[in-house]
Amino acid sequence: MHLALFLLQNSPDPEQVRKMALALTAIMPIFFIVIMAIVIVPFWFICKKAGFSPWLSLINFVPLGSLILLYVLAFAEWKVAPSVTPQLGFPYPPAPPRV
Repeated sequence: MHLALFLLQNSPDPEQVRKMALALTAIMPIFFIVIMAIVIVPFWFICKKAGFSPWLSLINFVPLGSLILLYVLAFAEWKVAPSVTPQLGFPYPPAPPRV
């Protein structure tokens, strides 16, 4: 049924198709740059905070690169020491005084 409807459809004007393809060719690189910026900027900061080179985030340009980078970040030894807040020498809050 779908094939029959497809065959009964009027064919589009070739000039109109050419204009649509030209518009799509002009717009797609802009979409690609925006999407890659949305992906690369967070990975840049994550790599920097994890102690890796932030340039490692550019692996996202490779197909499946973001998945590879996620696994690298998840299972690698991070080179950053955890932050310690000063607690006046007590590892835990002091116990209440006993009466």
